[in-house]
Amino acid sequence: MKKNAQTALIHAPRRAPQYIQTVQPPLFRASTIIFENTDALFNRHWTDAYDYSYGTHGTPTTFTLGDHIAQIEGGLYHLLAPSGLSAINLVNSCLLSQGDEVWVPDNIYGPNMEHLRNLQQRYGIAVKVYNPLEVESFSPSDKAKLLWLEAAGSVTLEFPDLVGLLKKAQAHNILTALDNTWGAGLAFNAFDFGNEHLSVDMTVHALTKYPSGGGDILMGSVVTRDQHLHHQLFRMHAIQGICVSGDDVAQVQRSLASMQLRYEHQAKSTIELLNWLKLQPQFAQVLHPADATSAGHAYWKEICRDGHSAGLVSVIFDNNYKLQDIRNFCDSLKLFKLGFSWGGPVSLVMLYNLKEMRVLEHSHLKEGFLVRFCIGLEHPEDLIQDIQQALKVLA
Repeated sequence: MKKNAQTALIHAPRRAPQYIQTVQPPLFRASTIIFENTDALFNRHWTDAYDYSYGTHGTPTTFTLGDHIAQIEGGLYHLLAPSGLSAINLVNSCLLSQGDEVWVPDNIYGPNMEHLRNLQQRYGIAVKVYNPLEVESFSPSDKAKLLWLEAAGSVTLEFPDLVGLLKKAQAHNILTALDNTWGAGLAFNAFDFGNEHLSVDMTVHALTKYPSGGGDILMGSVVTRDQHLHHQLFRMHAIQGICVSGDDVAQVQRSLASMQLRYEHQAKSTIELLNWLKLQPQFAQVLHPADATSAGHAYWKEICRDGHSAGLVSVIFDNNYKLQDIRNFCDSLKLFKLGFSWGGPVSLVMLYNLKEMRVLEHSHLKEGFLVRFCIGLEHPEDLIQDIQQALKVLA
């Protein structure tokens, strides 16, 4: 059939073969996906392992990354979301209904708590707070539906009693969701840990951090091993129109090959920095799971294989320093940049006031303002010198 010139611009007369072997998988950009025939259209179901029906449901690009993330974390089923927080909100909105009870650690990621408080106000969901170091503080009622876990905890980096908490949740038939961003699937296998091969029900991972590694891509994931739970989450995922850009997915996929190398390098630099920070008199306390003095160290040692730990370390300044003093310190840093997130090449610093972030009393934490260092790929000696020169403003 002879085509008009305009039609020929859209329907090319020839098309190159679609598949060749390359180092990186091919990139598919799609909203509309073309069905070969009506059989392909109608003899499909949204629960198929690879449902190529519309761009929001997935393409070979997104399924390739999702499969890879699930494999790294030890799971079987995956969903991708446009950010870590979006993945968290997917879990909350899918699994929690009016009257349900959800339990969160006192060191929970702040935006997760904010989302749950919003659900509490709008739908009557009861938000309960527990101490992640004390299983006894987790005392669920018969309305408890979901237990959130963080390993290590946000900002203060306590490593929880994962074994004790998970056993108690399972005894009460409560679903468990672990924010696995710190461990990245490398520090431990959340679906097979401890001497009894325990497993959480699902993990949430901010792929923005270590999987991306560049500080320039936002993405999240939810991974499970249970098909029924996956279908629940997938249905909500589809209803809410949650999807990710193929270009962003390709960038994260490209970075996965170096993720473990970066993770281990940044962790090693952090340990070197930790040992120096502990000697500085300006700090009342240094927080890192691998340090024997840090809360939850024994739990970290039990769970994390080969002594893995991420590139985060927090310090609590001596309580004699005022807020302006700590702000002056942060402003004086040169290599450390003031910003949220972590896992990228540039080291970051962030200032926190724990009194505004915690519900429970914690005797293991000193009084004072907290600063979290997120270690990048710079040489640790240069980072130490940067902190050293910034501390002079406190003199």
